[in-house]
Amino acid sequence: MAESFAFNIADKLLGKATSLLLDQVSLARGVYAELENLKDTLSAVKAVLLDAEEQQLNNHQLTDWLGKLKDCFYDAEDVLDEFGYDSLLREVVNEGGFRRKVRHFFSTSNPLAFRFKMGSKIKGIRERLDKIAADADKFNLKKITGAPARVPGPYREREKTYSFVRASDVIGRDGDKDEIIRLLMQSSDDDHENVSVLPLVGIGGLGKTTLAKLVYNDERVVRHFDKRMWICVSDEFDVKRLIKEIITSATHDRCDDLPIDELQVRLRDELNDNKFLLVLDDVWSKNRDKWLELKALVDVGAKGSKIIVTTRDKLVANVMGTHPMYELKGLPDEECLSVFIKCAFKDGEDKRYPRLVGIGKDIVKKCKGLPLAVRTLGGLLYLKTNENDWVKVRDSECWQLEQEKDDILPALKLSYDDLSFDVKQCFALCSLFPKDFEFDNIELIQMWMGQGLIQPSQEKEEMEDICNRYLDELLQISFFQDVEFDDEGLFFNFKMHDLVHDLALLVAGPDYSTLNFDCKNISTKVRHFSMPGIYWPKEEEEKVSRFFGKLNNNIRTISFPDITHGPRSEAFVGSCILRLKYIRVLDLQKSSFKALPNSICNHKLLRYLNLRGNRNIKRLPNSICKLHHLQSLFLDGCESLEELPRHIGKMMSLRLLIVRTQQIALPPQAPGERKVKGGRRCFNSLRFLGLAGCNSLESLVEGMGTFTALRTLIIRYCPFLLSLPNHLPALETLEIINCKSLDLELGNRNGEKEDDIQAFGSLRILILSELPKLEILPRWLIQGPTSNTLLRLSIESCDNFKALWEEEEESPSLSSSVLPGGVDHLTALRQLEIKYCPQLSALPEKMGKLSALTHLTIEGCPELVNRCKRGTGEDWNKIAHVPDLHISNSSDSDEESGPLLSKQLVERVKHAPLSKFAS
Repeated sequence: MAESFAFNIADKLLGKATSLLLDQVSLARGVYAELENLKDTLSAVKAVLLDAEEQQLNNHQLTDWLGKLKDCFYDAEDVLDEFGYDSLLREVVNEGGFRRKVRHFFSTSNPLAFRFKMGSKIKGIRERLDKIAADADKFNLKKITGAPARVPGPYREREKTYSFVRASDVIGRDGDKDEIIRLLMQSSDDDHENVSVLPLVGIGGLGKTTLAKLVYNDERVVRHFDKRMWICVSDEFDVKRLIKEIITSATHDRCDDLPIDELQVRLRDELNDNKFLLVLDDVWSKNRDKWLELKALVDVGAKGSKIIVTTRDKLVANVMGTHPMYELKGLPDEECLSVFIKCAFKDGEDKRYPRLVGIGKDIVKKCKGLPLAVRTLGGLLYLKTNENDWVKVRDSECWQLEQEKDDILPALKLSYDDLSFDVKQCFALCSLFPKDFEFDNIELIQMWMGQGLIQPSQEKEEMEDICNRYLDELLQISFFQDVEFDDEGLFFNFKMHDLVHDLALLVAGPDYSTLNFDCKNISTKVRHFSMPGIYWPKEEEEKVSRFFGKLNNNIRTISFPDITHGPRSEAFVGSCILRLKYIRVLDLQKSSFKALPNSICNHKLLRYLNLRGNRNIKRLPNSICKLHHLQSLFLDGCESLEELPRHIGKMMSLRLLIVRTQQIALPPQAPGERKVKGGRRCFNSLRFLGLAGCNSLESLVEGMGTFTALRTLIIRYCPFLLSLPNHLPALETLEIINCKSLDLELGNRNGEKEDDIQAFGSLRILILSELPKLEILPRWLIQGPTSNTLLRLSIESCDNFKALWEEEEESPSLSSSVLPGGVDHLTALRQLEIKYCPQLSALPEKMGKLSALTHLTIEGCPELVNRCKRGTGEDWNKIAHVPDLHISNSSDSDEESGPLLSKQLVERVKHAPLSKFAS
């Protein structure tokens, strides 16, 4: 059943209407009154939407009503966003002084005329909404105020599990069973821990409960433990109920009438000095306090007692586990086929139908290793011998097939229903991408932001951080998987399981669609579309014109994922601009047109523009700077781009800029323009700046009013860049790779200005690679506020890095070739990596004072590696306190190495939003 998301949209509209009402100066009196009326109607409708969304499953009239309501909401949002544009425009005008204000008043976009025009639009929307809202009475909907972030869906209730399983029915899990039994029987390394917890984690339908049953009933386990107990926890982690069920499972006696104090005494008596195995199946709660309350009661067991927790959520595993989580993987295709045959045929019948078995092999591949999916599709075909029935299942998407409540999509939807409203909507947008698509973390979250799916929290949390939290939530429940980090561990790609993609298609509904130029009938409901893997016709201009003639003008998203070549001519962009005035996300990567038309500025609501990989475009029109809503601009891989528009730094909402350009300075300085003392105010809203392959770039604009909100700065392959800006107060992540002319010291090298020390007061991650001018760590890193914030420092392939800074010496000599004596100031440093710096020969005496350091890598530094040999090296005592060490002369050597750095640590260390982009 498709989600309506009407509640989400109504909530956003109320926020926008409230914000506009607070900004009364921009509103004429009549407009203010109409906006108040609209807000009142929205509040009344929103109160019944939760009940309506829950009831629509069994009421098609209600589904139609929600659809009309949502269309009206979308149109209302377009109008309110136009008002938002007007507010941003006024900010620009006000900054421009009196003359600009006069020009603006007498221009075609006269502010008074605009507001009265928009007031009329709001009135029309409000009257339309009133008419639709009046129909709510016939559905007898309940008002629900103060709605929770999560609402139970129609499949939310789950049957309780039990411990019995017939081992002969389970295929392909013997290896997993043996490994878990080995973990259960090994003694704990912690002398203070009697009871340890092993989380068993995986996506819904993978067979976690079945595997736990196999382990629970294995003879080795039965002999090893004095007591065994099986509890199905499911939705609510009710400690009193769980105590009762543990007692009942251990004693086979009921204890319903006992008060809580007597229950806890009896539980402790039953478990005291007994080595027990407790299975807590299907845990959803992340409430650590409740878990610790139960854990304290069962900790009386004998040493070697174990608890198995099965869960879909890695966060639950982190809350409860004492062992590393055991992540269950999918079954191989051969074993999946055995399961499928068992479900689709009577015993031995498959031998009579070899053609059906051949089709079955293709069906099994769709399941991507999920046993429940295999059983679902096999069950659909049980006793069916007509080949057409099998071909239909093979060629259909899973979401199009009939499902019982215990089948795969309802099972996956349990995880979906547990998500917050906003995360659900972000997940639905992923349906635009094809199966097996490789997502880029930053492109995706910028799309979410571009669609307005992310609302700033009351705690003023940055939108990028909210996106990262949502992304992490989807990763934790394995909706996103196959994560691959880049070489520096900063950026990552990931995929969706095919059946999770089917779930996304199911919940996304008609708003989201994949299209091609030959589509004959395009639903009027479509507001977001993608064209994956399309072939661009030779007669592009003609086909594009016909295609856009079939679309409504309220399209919000156009994307071309997973294609070799994007749009080739300006005709496509021109058609977009001519017809689609409400577009928010325009993804034209890998296109090959040579220019954006000046009329791009008419897309007033555009928030995301991706021109990544366009090798022909030379300039952007100056009019692009009028896109005051634009948040994300991708220009990496645009190798012919000569320069950016002069006023690009003044764009009010720009948060991400990734660019390859041939200009000397960023932003470019106009001929004859004087340098203003203190620098120009620009890029004030920018959070992420990426520069890649800017072969002529020598300087970044400086000044106290520049880059004030920048959190991530990535510079790669800029050979003539001479220095960094000297005031980046919000910067958290800095990566610099292959910048041959760059000097990391700031300001006046002789005068040692205060600015040099205070430049980077928030830095958390610093990655330096291939910097031939780097001989010592810069003074601002060791002695400034960065010394208290830096969590990760990586230095690689810096041939001249000798790294000496002796604080007690006035003019330090470089002959010592050791890490700086001031390195002990890096009190927060957790991770230090030094690779292929051949001139670095020793570590400082104060290395042992880096008490927070947990991971140290030294690689390809011959002299230093010899000094750090375990137990015998001259510098061994300086690093012996570090838990995880990797010391070797080459990347593939195991010499002197301990546990390698985990990607999970990188995730915990990083805070700023990050992205991968082409160099």
